[in-house]
Amino acid sequence: MSDPAFKAMSVEAYLRSEEHSPFKREYVGGFVYPLHAQAGASEAHVLICTNLTAALHASARRAGCRLYQSDMKLALAGASTFFYPDVMVVCDPDDRNTGYKTAPCLLIEVLSASTVSHDRVGKFGLYTALPSLQMYLIVEQSERRVYAYRRAGDQWPLRELAGEGEIELPCLNMTLSLDEMYAGVLPSR
Repeated sequence: MSDPAFKAMSVEAYLRSEEHSPFKREYVGGFVYPLHAQAGASEAHVLICTNLTAALHASARRAGCRLYQSDMKLALAGASTFFYPDVMVVCDPDDRNTGYKTAPCLLIEVLSASTVSHDRVGKFGLYTALPSLQMYLIVEQSERRVYAYRRAGDQWPLRELAGEGEIELPCLNMTLSLDEMYAGVLPSR
Protein backbone atom coordinates (compact mmCIF):
# COMPACT_ATOMS: atom_id res chain seq x y z
CA MET A 1 0.00 0.00 0.00
CA SER A 2 1.35 3.43 -0.87
CA ASP A 3 1.85 6.21 1.66
CA PRO A 4 -1.30 8.42 1.64
CA ALA A 5 0.58 11.50 2.89
CA PHE A 6 1.06 14.49 0.62
CA LYS A 7 -1.12 13.18 -2.20
CA ALA A 8 -2.16 15.91 -4.66
CA MET A 9 -5.75 15.93 -5.95
CA SER A 10 -8.61 18.27 -6.82
CA VAL A 11 -11.21 19.36 -4.27
CA GLU A 12 -13.83 17.29 -6.09
CA ALA A 13 -11.65 14.16 -6.04
CA TYR A 14 -10.87 14.72 -2.35
CA LEU A 15 -14.54 15.05 -1.38
CA ARG A 16 -15.50 12.00 -3.47
CA SER A 17 -12.70 9.84 -2.08
CA GLU A 18 -13.08 11.02 1.52
CA GLU A 19 -16.50 9.36 1.71
CA HIS A 20 -14.84 5.95 1.20
CA SER A 21 -11.47 6.53 2.84
CA PRO A 22 -10.59 4.14 5.68
CA PHE A 23 -9.12 7.10 7.62
CA LYS A 24 -9.84 10.83 7.86
CA ARG A 25 -7.72 13.16 5.76
CA GLU A 26 -7.45 16.93 5.71
CA TYR A 27 -7.10 18.90 2.48
CA VAL A 28 -4.89 21.98 2.17
CA GLY A 29 -3.85 23.72 -1.03
CA GLY A 30 -4.44 20.75 -3.32
CA PHE A 31 -2.76 18.20 -1.06
CA VAL A 32 -4.29 15.52 1.13
CA TYR A 33 -2.85 14.79 4.57
CA PRO A 34 -3.89 11.84 6.74
CA LEU A 35 -5.34 13.18 9.98
CA HIS A 36 -4.12 10.32 12.15
CA ALA A 37 -1.63 8.22 10.25
CA GLN A 38 -0.49 6.87 13.59
CA ALA A 39 -2.64 5.17 16.23
CA GLY A 40 -5.76 6.91 17.55
CA ALA A 41 -6.02 9.80 19.97
CA SER A 42 -5.00 9.52 23.62
CA GLU A 43 -7.52 8.65 26.31
CA ALA A 44 -7.29 12.21 27.70
CA HIS A 45 -8.03 13.67 24.25
CA VAL A 46 -11.07 11.44 23.79
CA LEU A 47 -12.42 12.10 27.29
CA ILE A 48 -12.00 15.88 26.98
CA CYS A 49 -13.81 15.87 23.61
CA THR A 50 -16.60 13.77 25.13
CA ASN A 51 -16.87 16.13 28.11
CA LEU A 52 -17.07 19.12 25.77
CA THR A 53 -19.77 17.51 23.66
CA ALA A 54 -21.79 16.53 26.73
CA ALA A 55 -21.49 20.02 28.25
CA LEU A 56 -22.50 21.81 25.03
CA HIS A 57 -25.21 19.48 23.75
CA ALA A 58 -28.31 20.79 25.56
CA SER A 59 -27.43 24.46 25.00
CA ALA A 60 -26.77 23.81 21.31
CA ARG A 61 -30.16 22.16 20.89
CA ARG A 62 -31.95 24.96 22.77
CA ALA A 63 -30.24 27.54 20.55
CA GLY A 64 -31.22 25.68 17.37
CA CYS A 65 -27.58 24.91 16.63
CA ARG A 66 -25.85 21.72 15.52
CA LEU A 67 -22.95 20.24 17.48
CA TYR A 68 -20.31 18.10 15.76
CA GLN A 69 -17.44 16.12 17.28
CA SER A 70 -14.45 15.35 15.03
CA ASP A 71 -16.23 13.60 12.15
CA MET A 72 -17.67 16.62 10.32
CA LYS A 73 -15.43 18.52 7.90
CA LEU A 74 -15.08 22.29 8.02
CA ALA A 75 -14.55 23.97 4.63
CA LEU A 76 -12.31 27.05 4.67
CA ALA A 77 -10.77 29.51 2.22
CA GLY A 78 -13.51 29.24 -0.39
CA ALA A 79 -13.75 25.45 0.01
CA SER A 80 -10.12 24.86 -0.92
CA THR A 81 -9.15 23.70 2.58
CA PHE A 82 -10.90 21.11 4.76
CA PHE A 83 -10.22 20.29 8.40
CA TYR A 84 -11.89 18.09 11.02
CA PRO A 85 -12.18 20.24 14.17
CA ASP A 86 -12.41 18.30 17.44
CA VAL A 87 -15.65 20.12 18.33
CA MET A 88 -17.68 22.47 16.12
CA VAL A 89 -20.95 24.33 16.69
CA VAL A 90 -22.94 25.66 13.72
CA CYS A 91 -25.95 27.91 14.31
CA ASP A 92 -26.43 29.23 10.76
CA PRO A 93 -29.62 27.62 9.36
CA ASP A 94 -28.31 28.17 5.80
CA ASP A 95 -25.21 26.02 6.41
CA ARG A 96 -26.91 22.90 5.06
CA ASN A 97 -24.23 20.95 3.17
CA THR A 98 -24.30 17.43 4.60
CA GLY A 99 -20.63 16.68 3.85
CA TYR A 100 -19.03 19.75 5.40
CA LYS A 101 -19.86 23.00 7.20
CA THR A 102 -18.78 26.55 6.38
CA ALA A 103 -20.23 28.79 9.11
CA PRO A 104 -19.35 27.66 12.64
CA CYS A 105 -19.77 30.03 15.58
CA LEU A 106 -17.53 27.95 17.89
CA LEU A 107 -14.49 25.80 17.12
CA ILE A 108 -12.52 23.78 19.68
CA GLU A 109 -9.25 21.93 19.18
CA VAL A 110 -7.79 19.68 21.87
CA LEU A 111 -4.02 19.80 21.55
CA SER A 112 -1.85 16.77 21.03
CA ALA A 113 1.91 16.61 20.53
CA SER A 114 1.50 16.13 16.77
CA THR A 115 -0.97 19.01 16.25
CA VAL A 116 0.11 21.72 18.69
CA SER A 117 1.82 24.11 16.26
CA HIS A 118 -0.75 23.56 13.52
CA ASP A 119 -3.69 24.23 15.89
CA ARG A 120 -2.08 27.33 17.43
CA VAL A 121 -0.75 28.93 14.26
CA GLY A 122 -1.99 27.41 11.00
CA LYS A 123 -5.58 26.78 11.96
CA PHE A 124 -5.82 29.97 14.01
CA GLY A 125 -5.36 32.17 10.95
CA LEU A 126 -7.81 30.21 8.82
CA TYR A 127 -10.42 29.78 11.55
CA THR A 128 -10.45 33.43 12.63
CA ALA A 129 -10.97 34.52 9.02
CA LEU A 130 -14.43 32.93 9.13
CA PRO A 131 -17.05 35.72 9.48
CA SER A 132 -19.38 33.45 11.49
CA LEU A 133 -16.80 32.41 14.08
CA GLN A 134 -17.26 34.00 17.51
CA MET A 135 -14.87 31.89 19.59
CA TYR A 136 -11.91 29.55 19.09
CA LEU A 137 -10.83 27.43 22.06
CA ILE A 138 -7.53 25.58 22.23
CA VAL A 139 -7.58 23.02 25.04
CA GLU A 140 -4.48 21.39 26.54
CA GLN A 141 -4.81 17.72 27.43
CA SER A 142 -1.81 17.34 29.75
CA GLU A 143 -2.74 20.21 32.08
CA ARG A 144 -5.87 22.22 32.91
CA ARG A 145 -5.21 25.11 30.53
CA VAL A 146 -7.42 26.67 27.85
CA TYR A 147 -6.63 29.42 25.37
CA ALA A 148 -9.85 31.26 24.52
CA TYR A 149 -9.90 33.58 21.52
CA ARG A 150 -13.10 35.63 21.26
CA ARG A 151 -13.96 37.92 18.38
CA ALA A 152 -13.91 41.62 19.28
CA GLY A 153 -14.53 43.38 15.98
CA ASP A 154 -11.49 42.62 13.82
CA GLN A 155 -9.38 41.52 16.80
CA TRP A 156 -9.07 38.17 18.58
CA PRO A 157 -7.92 38.90 22.14
CA LEU A 158 -6.66 35.90 24.07
CA ARG A 159 -7.93 34.92 27.49
CA GLU A 160 -5.89 32.15 29.06
CA LEU A 161 -7.41 30.05 31.83
CA ALA A 162 -5.29 27.76 33.99
CA GLY A 163 -6.44 25.44 36.73
CA GLU A 164 -10.00 26.67 36.99
CA GLY A 165 -12.40 29.22 35.59
CA GLU A 166 -15.27 29.67 33.16
CA ILE A 167 -15.57 30.80 29.57
CA GLU A 168 -18.64 32.55 28.20
CA LEU A 169 -19.77 31.07 24.88
CA PRO A 170 -21.81 33.79 23.18
CA CYS A 171 -23.42 31.77 20.38
CA LEU A 172 -24.78 29.25 22.90
CA ASN A 173 -25.62 31.79 25.61
CA MET A 174 -23.85 29.69 28.25
CA THR A 175 -20.67 29.40 30.25
CA LEU A 176 -18.33 26.43 30.16
CA SER A 177 -16.06 25.63 33.10
CA LEU A 178 -12.70 23.95 33.14
CA ASP A 179 -14.20 21.52 35.65
CA GLU A 180 -16.70 20.41 32.97
CA MET A 181 -13.96 20.09 30.33
CA TYR A 182 -11.55 18.10 32.48
CA ALA A 183 -14.02 15.98 34.51
CA GLY A 184 -12.53 12.53 35.03
CA VAL A 185 -9.31 13.53 33.26
CA LEU A 186 -7.36 16.01 35.38
CA PRO A 187 -8.36 16.96 38.93
CA SER A 188 -8.71 20.58 39.99
CA ARG A 189 -6.12 21.84 42.40
